[in-house]
Amino acid sequence: MTTFTTDRRSGLLLLASVALIGAPHAWNLPPLLCAFFAVAVAWRLLGVWRVDWLPNRRLLTLLTLLGIALLVSQQRGLFGRDAGTGIFMVALGLKLFEIQSRRDVYLVVYLAFIVAASQFLYSQSLWMAAFIFVVCTLLTTTLVVSTSLTQNSRDAFRKAAVIIAQALPLALLMFVVFPRLDAPRWMWLQQDNRAKSGLSNVLQPGAISELSLSDERVFRARFSGDLPPQSKRYWRGPVYVVTDGTTWTASKTLAPAADIAFGEPVYRYTLMMEPQQENRVYALELAKDLDSDVQRTANFELISRSNPGERAEYALTSATTYNTGALADGERQASLQLAGPVSVRLHELVERLGGFNASPDRFIENLLRHFRDENFYYTLTPPLMPDAPIETFLLESRSGFCSHYATAFAYLMRIAGIPARVVGGYQGGEFNAVGGFLDIRQADAHAWAEVWLTGRGWVRVDPTAAVAPERIERGVNVALQITSGAVNFASSHPPSWPWLQQGRHLWQSLDYNWQRWVIGYDNKSRLQLLQALGIVDWQTLTSWLAVAVLAVTLTLTWLILRRPHRRQDPVLICYRRFCRTLAKRGITPATGEGPLDFADRVKRGHPDLAGAVDAITALFVRLRYQPDASPDDMQALQRAVRNLEV
Repeated sequence: MTTFTTDRRSGLLLLASVALIGAPHAWNLPPLLCAFFAVAVAWRLLGVWRVDWLPNRRLLTLLTLLGIALLVSQQRGLFGRDAGTGIFMVALGLKLFEIQSRRDVYLVVYLAFIVAASQFLYSQSLWMAAFIFVVCTLLTTTLVVSTSLTQNSRDAFRKAAVIIAQALPLALLMFVVFPRLDAPRWMWLQQDNRAKSGLSNVLQPGAISELSLSDERVFRARFSGDLPPQSKRYWRGPVYVVTDGTTWTASKTLAPAADIAFGEPVYRYTLMMEPQQENRVYALELAKDLDSDVQRTANFELISRSNPGERAEYALTSATTYNTGALADGERQASLQLAGPVSVRLHELVERLGGFNASPDRFIENLLRHFRDENFYYTLTPPLMPDAPIETFLLESRSGFCSHYATAFAYLMRIAGIPARVVGGYQGGEFNAVGGFLDIRQADAHAWAEVWLTGRGWVRVDPTAAVAPERIERGVNVALQITSGAVNFASSHPPSWPWLQQGRHLWQSLDYNWQRWVIGYDNKSRLQLLQALGIVDWQTLTSWLAVAVLAVTLTLTWLILRRPHRRQDPVLICYRRFCRTLAKRGITPATGEGPLDFADRVKRGHPDLAGAVDAITALFVRLRYQPDASPDDMQALQRAVRNLEV
């Protein structure tokens, strides 16, 4: 049977650290693999008290085969993030049963460090970083205990803290100067096979209403000057042009930048995009100056060249007033496409609202008034409309979410011969007063329409504003909307518990800066920092590193030389003099031999020294280990050692 070589408290510390480091993977790995790991830790925990309950060699072999079978059956392959993490988790669980020596404890701790590092492959949040730091401190404390530097938990923790503090400067230096390795394109999106929510290239009925019940963050935007008004915060995403009457499909055709005339005001800002499935950048409508990693499509959508599975930051400039210019023939034809013959009822509706005889502006105004005055309702839960959804929505149910209004509006425009399309994206965003940025989540997902007007180009028209102006002017209350499952607009009144909101904003601000300055520190940031320090090539960097190493070495040497020498125990000095005296006759204590055992061996081999050795040993033990020793005993010990003759 296997047993810990450390005491029970050290074993419990090791098992607690291992259990904590594996716990977050319950959200990342298959349930059976996590159950295997949990059973292994619990079984080994029972073995701390009952060694005979631990598996023998034959049972351990069966457990190993079971672990291999789970890895093969639960993973999609033997390579990749999930497969590698699963292998280390199973190995860590099995290694707990093989702890027979200090070396085995080291291996368990090192495996636990690897599992700890694997957590960052799934989450790089500030919460996770703090959690990993705490658990790694516990693992380092376990290492300190296992090396017998101290058996006191407080002393071991203090020693571990000193070790970590000493390692932090080197870790910081490596973080700053070590090059980042970019993942090749074939690994993009293989890092996380779990589906991410968000706007897709196909707009289906009810898709945006489902997103509106998610508080998943999409991006954060920090402006260098004033914020745009709430009603102007349209973050442009996919542009849906082709429709079959039910679904609308977007395209990402790259094209040379159109001759766009931008007006005032102009907003400069930085976007921090969260990982997503599509490499889409949601810019404030309409983007003017683009980041070097961003391309513009023919529909003014922004596409990133970066890995969409990673968090990315972009510097952009947008203008909320613009003129997109002339419309190409192919674009006009695509923006007038209909799903088939127009029904009689829809034709009559367009005719009644002036679509065939009034100006485009008048028809737009009439249609928006129709939405506002004819008992249309804005709801997250519209009735199902499987057949002819646009006609059913306009003439029967009159209840829908933003996508229902946008698609119906665009379709009626096309019937009237006005080029139109649907734009998906996000509207609004919560302002974080502590961090000074806008926080946009999936609950802010929105859809609106665009129509092309002569002399003005593509013009945004949001029919939702006619039915529910609060949605555009105030935005949504994400928490209440998710909790209730119904539309909830942000309140214009101060919150009832302002300190709670301030605390939430403070944490979100800390997380934003963590993501921006730590997680977002890439090769570009590294080169900019080194250039700011005057380091423009590897030769200069090597010289600076040599100077830094020399400075650290000299500082440590100076600190060591200045360290006050510990005053040696006079009792030990006297006893060592006694041992040196005996060494003249070839009598030396063996390694690990205590004073009493040494005295017994000396008396057996040299009876003539028995009296003096007994007296000296008794005095040494009393002075060293007993609280009732007196100064006279010290004088007697010194006298006895001085008078010893060999």
